[in-house]
Amino acid sequence: MKIRKECSLAKMYSGSHNQILATSPELKFINAVCNQDFETALGLFSEKKLFGNAPSAVDAPYGRFEGIEGIRSFAEGWLPTFHAKRAFVTPVIQTRANGRSVTELVVNFVVDNEINQVPMFVIGDLRTKDTLDEVRLYCHHTFVPGLQAYRKPIFKSAHLEMGDPGLLTGAVREYYEALHHVPHVDVDRILACMSPNCKFGGYEPADTRHATADTPEEIRKKYEAMAEYIPRCVGMRYETIIDDGTTCVIEWVHIVTRAGQEERKRIAISGVAAYERGEDGLLCSIRISDYAGYEHTIDWTKTPVTEEQAKSINFVESFPAGVGRKPQS
Repeated sequence: MKIRKECSLAKMYSGSHNQILATSPELKFINAVCNQDFETALGLFSEKKLFGNAPSAVDAPYGRFEGIEGIRSFAEGWLPTFHAKRAFVTPVIQTRANGRSVTELVVNFVVDNEINQVPMFVIGDLRTKDTLDEVRLYCHHTFVPGLQAYRKPIFKSAHLEMGDPGLLTGAVREYYEALHHVPHVDVDRILACMSPNCKFGGYEPADTRHATADTPEEIRKKYEAMAEYIPRCVGMRYETIIDDGTTCVIEWVHIVTRAGQEERKRIAISGVAAYERGEDGLLCSIRISDYAGYEHTIDWTKTPVTEEQAKSINFVESFPAGVGRKPQS
Protein backbone atom coordinates (compact mmCIF):
# COMPACT_ATOMS: atom_id res chain seq x y z
CA MET A 1 0.00 0.00 0.00
CA LYS A 2 1.35 3.41 -0.93
CA ILE A 3 2.45 5.77 1.85
CA ARG A 4 0.91 9.20 1.31
CA LYS A 5 2.42 10.88 4.36
CA GLU A 6 5.63 9.39 5.67
CA CYS A 7 7.20 10.16 9.04
CA SER A 8 10.81 9.70 10.08
CA LEU A 9 10.40 8.34 13.61
CA ALA A 10 10.58 4.61 12.84
CA LYS A 11 13.19 5.09 10.16
CA MET A 12 15.47 7.01 12.53
CA TYR A 13 15.09 5.02 15.74
CA SER A 14 13.86 1.48 15.17
CA GLY A 15 16.32 -1.10 16.40
CA SER A 16 16.70 -4.29 18.38
CA HIS A 17 18.08 -2.34 21.35
CA ASN A 18 14.62 -0.90 21.98
CA GLN A 19 12.73 -3.50 24.02
CA ILE A 20 8.95 -3.17 23.69
CA LEU A 21 6.58 -4.75 26.21
CA ALA A 22 3.53 -5.51 24.07
CA THR A 23 1.29 -5.90 27.12
CA SER A 24 2.13 -2.46 28.52
CA PRO A 25 -1.33 -0.94 29.05
CA GLU A 26 -0.84 2.29 27.10
CA LEU A 27 0.30 0.29 24.05
CA LYS A 28 -2.47 -2.25 24.56
CA PHE A 29 -4.95 0.66 24.70
CA ILE A 30 -3.85 2.33 21.47
CA ASN A 31 -3.77 -1.02 19.67
CA ALA A 32 -7.31 -1.73 20.85
CA VAL A 33 -8.52 1.69 19.72
CA CYS A 34 -6.96 1.19 16.28
CA ASN A 35 -8.66 -2.21 16.07
CA GLN A 36 -11.93 -0.64 17.29
CA ASP A 37 -11.93 -3.19 20.12
CA PHE A 38 -13.83 -1.00 22.55
CA GLU A 39 -14.26 -3.67 25.20
CA THR A 40 -10.50 -4.11 25.59
CA ALA A 41 -9.80 -0.36 25.42
CA LEU A 42 -12.39 0.55 28.05
CA GLY A 43 -11.49 -2.43 30.23
CA LEU A 44 -8.12 -0.84 30.96
CA PHE A 45 -9.81 1.99 32.91
CA SER A 46 -12.11 2.42 35.89
CA GLU A 47 -14.64 5.23 36.00
CA LYS A 48 -12.46 7.16 38.45
CA LYS A 49 -8.75 7.27 39.15
CA LEU A 50 -7.42 5.35 42.11
CA PHE A 51 -6.91 8.54 44.13
CA GLY A 52 -8.29 12.08 44.14
CA ASN A 53 -11.90 11.32 43.17
CA ALA A 54 -11.12 12.44 39.61
CA PRO A 55 -12.40 10.74 36.46
CA SER A 56 -10.10 8.57 34.39
CA ALA A 57 -9.21 10.31 31.16
CA VAL A 58 -7.66 10.34 27.73
CA ASP A 59 -6.11 13.67 26.78
CA ALA A 60 -5.59 14.04 23.02
CA PRO A 61 -4.35 17.00 20.96
CA TYR A 62 -7.96 17.69 19.95
CA GLY A 63 -9.68 17.33 23.33
CA ARG A 64 -9.94 15.77 26.77
CA PHE A 65 -12.21 12.78 27.30
CA GLU A 66 -13.18 11.90 30.88
CA GLY A 67 -14.85 8.91 32.49
CA ILE A 68 -15.70 5.64 30.76
CA GLU A 69 -18.25 7.22 28.43
CA GLY A 70 -15.84 9.99 27.53
CA ILE A 71 -13.12 7.45 26.75
CA ARG A 72 -15.65 5.51 24.68
CA SER A 73 -16.35 8.70 22.71
CA PHE A 74 -12.63 9.13 22.10
CA ALA A 75 -12.26 5.53 20.90
CA GLU A 76 -15.27 5.73 18.61
CA GLY A 77 -14.05 9.01 17.13
CA TRP A 78 -10.45 7.89 16.59
CA LEU A 79 -10.69 6.80 12.97
CA PRO A 80 -13.18 9.50 11.88
CA THR A 81 -10.96 12.22 13.37
CA PHE A 82 -8.14 11.16 11.04
CA HIS A 83 -10.52 10.43 8.13
CA ALA A 84 -9.33 6.83 8.22
CA LYS A 85 -10.97 3.49 7.41
CA ARG A 86 -8.63 1.56 9.68
CA ALA A 87 -5.31 1.93 11.48
CA PHE A 88 -2.43 -0.11 12.84
CA VAL A 89 0.48 0.63 15.16
CA THR A 90 4.26 0.41 14.75
CA PRO A 91 5.91 0.69 18.21
CA VAL A 92 9.38 2.25 18.15
CA ILE A 93 10.64 3.06 21.67
CA GLN A 94 9.25 2.40 25.13
CA THR A 95 10.20 4.01 28.46
CA ARG A 96 8.76 2.67 31.72
CA ALA A 97 9.56 4.34 35.04
CA ASN A 98 8.16 6.35 37.95
CA GLY A 99 4.66 4.89 37.72
CA ARG A 100 4.24 5.75 34.07
CA SER A 101 4.85 4.07 30.74
CA VAL A 102 5.55 5.80 27.45
CA THR A 103 5.44 4.22 24.02
CA GLU A 104 6.72 6.26 21.11
CA LEU A 105 5.07 4.85 18.04
CA VAL A 106 3.73 5.41 14.56
CA VAL A 107 0.01 5.11 13.91
CA ASN A 108 -0.56 4.08 10.30
CA PHE A 109 -3.94 5.48 9.26
CA VAL A 110 -5.37 3.98 6.07
CA VAL A 111 -7.04 6.79 4.11
CA ASP A 112 -8.36 6.15 0.59
CA ASN A 113 -6.19 3.03 0.28
CA GLU A 114 -3.07 5.00 1.17
CA ILE A 115 -1.26 5.25 4.50
CA ASN A 116 -0.81 8.41 6.53
CA GLN A 117 1.91 7.84 9.13
CA VAL A 118 1.49 9.79 12.36
CA PRO A 119 4.27 9.67 15.00
CA MET A 120 2.95 9.89 18.56
CA PHE A 121 3.94 9.82 22.18
CA VAL A 122 1.43 7.70 24.13
CA ILE A 123 1.91 8.26 27.87
CA GLY A 124 0.08 6.17 30.42
CA ASP A 125 -0.32 6.95 34.11
CA LEU A 126 -0.42 3.44 35.54
CA ARG A 127 -3.14 2.49 38.01
CA THR A 128 -1.65 -0.99 38.31
CA LYS A 129 0.88 -2.74 36.11
CA ASP A 130 -2.01 -3.76 33.83
CA THR A 131 -4.45 -0.83 34.05
CA LEU A 132 -4.55 2.92 33.53
CA ASP A 133 -5.69 6.09 35.27
CA GLU A 134 -4.95 8.40 32.34
CA VAL A 135 -3.48 8.39 28.84
CA ARG A 136 -2.01 11.47 27.15
CA LEU A 137 -1.32 11.57 23.43
CA TYR A 138 1.05 13.98 21.71
CA CYS A 139 1.50 14.48 17.98
CA HIS A 140 2.18 17.42 15.70
CA HIS A 141 -0.99 19.39 14.99
CA THR A 142 -0.50 19.21 11.22
CA PHE A 143 -1.14 15.45 11.28
CA VAL A 144 -4.69 15.99 12.61
CA PRO A 145 -7.15 17.29 9.98
CA GLY A 146 -8.38 20.75 10.89
CA LEU A 147 -6.42 21.07 14.14
CA GLN A 148 -4.99 24.44 15.14
CA ALA A 149 -1.46 24.92 16.55
CA TYR A 150 -2.78 25.40 20.06
CA ARG A 151 -3.06 22.95 22.92
CA LYS A 152 -4.18 24.34 26.24
CA PRO A 153 -1.76 23.22 28.95
CA ILE A 154 -2.80 19.85 30.34
CA PHE A 155 -1.27 20.51 33.75
CA LYS A 156 -1.93 23.51 35.94
CA SER A 157 1.47 24.74 37.04
CA ALA A 158 1.94 24.97 40.81
CA HIS A 159 4.07 28.09 40.37
CA LEU A 160 5.42 30.08 37.44
CA GLU A 161 9.08 29.20 37.65
CA MET A 162 11.35 27.19 35.41
CA GLY A 163 11.94 23.55 36.20
CA ASP A 164 14.71 22.82 38.68
CA PRO A 165 17.58 21.01 36.89
CA GLY A 166 18.33 19.25 40.18
CA LEU A 167 15.35 17.00 39.41
CA LEU A 168 17.24 15.70 36.36
CA THR A 169 20.45 13.68 36.10
CA GLY A 170 23.50 13.35 33.90
CA ALA A 171 23.44 14.64 30.35
CA VAL A 172 19.76 15.62 30.62
CA ARG A 173 20.52 17.93 33.55
CA GLU A 174 23.55 19.36 31.75
CA TYR A 175 21.42 20.00 28.65
CA TYR A 176 18.72 21.87 30.60
CA GLU A 177 21.20 23.93 32.57
CA ALA A 178 22.91 24.99 29.34
CA LEU A 179 19.63 25.73 27.56
CA HIS A 180 17.68 27.48 30.32
CA HIS A 181 19.82 28.12 33.40
CA VAL A 182 22.91 30.03 32.36
CA PRO A 183 22.83 33.80 31.76
CA HIS A 184 22.05 32.89 28.15
CA VAL A 185 21.91 29.73 26.05
CA ASP A 186 25.35 28.11 25.96
CA VAL A 187 25.35 26.35 22.61
CA ASP A 188 28.86 24.90 23.02
CA ARG A 189 27.90 23.43 26.38
CA ILE A 190 24.75 21.91 24.87
CA LEU A 191 26.71 20.29 22.06
CA ALA A 192 29.29 18.99 24.53
CA CYS A 193 26.65 16.83 26.24
CA MET A 194 25.72 15.18 22.92
CA SER A 195 27.48 12.32 21.19
CA PRO A 196 28.91 13.09 17.72
CA ASN A 197 26.19 10.95 16.13
CA CYS A 198 23.30 12.44 18.12
CA LYS A 199 20.02 12.57 16.20
CA PHE A 200 17.39 15.28 16.58
CA GLY A 201 13.75 15.04 15.57
CA GLY A 202 11.22 12.53 14.35
CA TYR A 203 7.88 14.08 15.30
CA GLU A 204 7.34 16.78 12.70
CA PRO A 205 6.16 16.16 9.14
CA ALA A 206 9.13 15.09 7.04
CA ASP A 207 8.78 18.03 4.67
CA THR A 208 9.12 20.77 7.29
CA ARG A 209 12.30 22.70 8.00
CA HIS A 210 12.21 21.62 11.66
CA ALA A 211 11.87 17.91 10.95
CA THR A 212 15.26 16.33 11.68
CA ALA A 213 18.95 16.97 12.19
CA ASP A 214 21.67 14.35 12.40
CA THR A 215 24.96 16.23 12.13
CA PRO A 216 26.59 18.49 14.74
CA GLU A 217 26.39 21.37 12.29
CA GLU A 218 22.65 20.98 11.75
CA ILE A 219 22.02 20.64 15.46
CA ARG A 220 24.17 23.70 16.23
CA LYS A 221 22.01 25.79 13.90
CA LYS A 222 18.88 24.74 15.78
CA TYR A 223 20.28 25.76 19.15
CA GLU A 224 21.76 28.99 17.84
CA ALA A 225 18.24 29.87 16.71
CA MET A 226 16.88 29.01 20.17
CA ALA A 227 19.53 31.22 21.75
CA GLU A 228 17.87 34.24 20.16
CA TYR A 229 14.88 34.01 22.51
CA ILE A 230 15.65 31.64 25.41
CA PRO A 231 15.31 32.38 28.29
CA ARG A 232 14.22 35.98 27.66
CA CYS A 233 10.96 35.01 25.93
CA VAL A 234 10.03 31.55 27.22
CA GLY A 235 10.86 29.25 30.09
CA MET A 236 10.29 25.53 30.50
CA ARG A 237 8.46 24.00 33.44
CA TYR A 238 8.55 20.21 33.85
CA GLU A 239 5.24 18.61 34.82
CA THR A 240 6.26 14.94 34.65
CA ILE A 241 9.65 13.22 34.48
CA ILE A 242 9.79 9.59 33.33
CA ASP A 243 13.40 8.40 33.42
CA ASP A 244 14.46 4.75 33.15
CA GLY A 245 18.18 5.55 33.19
CA THR A 246 18.50 5.43 29.41
CA THR A 247 15.69 7.64 28.19
CA CYS A 248 14.24 10.60 30.04
CA VAL A 249 10.77 11.69 28.87
CA ILE A 250 9.62 15.08 30.12
CA GLU A 251 6.13 16.50 29.79
CA TRP A 252 6.34 20.25 30.11
CA VAL A 253 4.51 23.52 29.72
CA HIS A 254 5.85 26.90 28.69
CA ILE A 255 6.04 30.00 30.81
CA VAL A 256 5.85 33.04 28.53
CA THR A 257 7.05 36.60 29.10
CA ARG A 258 5.68 39.76 27.56
CA ALA A 259 8.66 39.81 25.21
CA GLY A 260 7.76 36.30 24.13
CA GLN A 261 4.19 37.29 23.36
CA GLU A 262 5.02 40.54 21.61
CA GLU A 263 8.09 39.47 19.65
CA ARG A 264 7.32 35.82 18.93
CA LYS A 265 3.58 35.44 19.51
CA ARG A 266 4.45 32.69 22.00
CA ILE A 267 1.76 31.25 24.24
CA ALA A 268 1.83 28.57 26.92
CA ILE A 269 1.28 25.13 25.40
CA SER A 270 1.79 21.55 26.51
CA GLY A 271 4.56 19.53 24.92
CA VAL A 272 6.80 16.54 25.47
CA ALA A 273 10.39 15.56 24.77
CA ALA A 274 12.52 12.43 25.05
CA TYR A 275 16.25 12.53 25.71
CA GLU A 276 18.09 9.26 25.14
CA ARG A 277 21.54 8.57 26.57
CA GLY A 278 24.07 6.44 24.73
CA GLU A 279 26.50 4.00 26.33
CA ASP A 280 28.96 6.86 26.87
CA GLY A 281 26.40 8.80 28.94
CA LEU A 282 26.02 11.49 26.30
CA LEU A 283 22.78 12.26 24.53
CA CYS A 284 22.37 10.18 21.39
CA SER A 285 18.83 11.30 20.57
CA ILE A 286 16.54 14.26 21.23
CA ARG A 287 12.89 13.88 20.21
CA ILE A 288 10.44 16.75 20.76
CA SER A 289 6.73 17.06 20.05
CA ASP A 290 5.27 20.56 20.29
CA TYR A 291 3.86 23.37 18.15
CA ALA A 292 6.56 25.98 18.81
CA GLY A 293 7.04 28.30 15.86
CA TYR A 294 3.54 27.74 14.50
CA GLU A 295 1.70 30.21 16.73
CA HIS A 296 1.27 32.68 13.87
CA THR A 297 -0.87 30.10 12.02
CA ILE A 298 -3.55 29.86 14.72
CA ASP A 299 -7.10 30.81 13.77
CA TRP A 300 -8.46 31.83 17.15
CA THR A 301 -12.07 31.46 15.96
CA LYS A 302 -11.46 27.70 15.87
CA THR A 303 -9.86 27.15 19.28
CA PRO A 304 -11.48 26.12 22.60
CA VAL A 305 -10.29 29.36 24.26
CA THR A 306 -9.89 32.92 23.04
CA GLU A 307 -6.51 34.41 22.23
CA GLU A 308 -6.77 36.60 25.34
CA GLN A 309 -7.47 33.58 27.53
CA ALA A 310 -4.56 31.67 26.01
CA LYS A 311 -2.20 34.59 26.60
CA SER A 312 -3.20 34.79 30.26
CA ILE A 313 -2.09 31.22 31.02
CA ASN A 314 1.41 30.97 32.55
CA PHE A 315 2.17 34.60 31.69
CA VAL A 316 4.84 36.59 33.51
CA GLU A 317 6.01 40.11 32.68
CA SER A 318 9.61 38.91 32.72
CA PHE A 319 11.78 36.46 34.58
CA PRO A 320 13.37 37.78 37.78
CA ALA A 321 16.96 38.94 37.67
CA GLY A 322 19.20 35.94 38.17
CA VAL A 323 16.69 33.39 36.88
CA GLY A 324 19.19 32.36 34.24
CA ARG A 325 22.15 31.94 36.56
CA LYS A 326 23.69 28.53 36.78
CA PRO A 327 22.30 26.73 39.86
CA GLN A 328 24.73 25.67 42.56
CA SER A 329 25.65 21.99 42.45
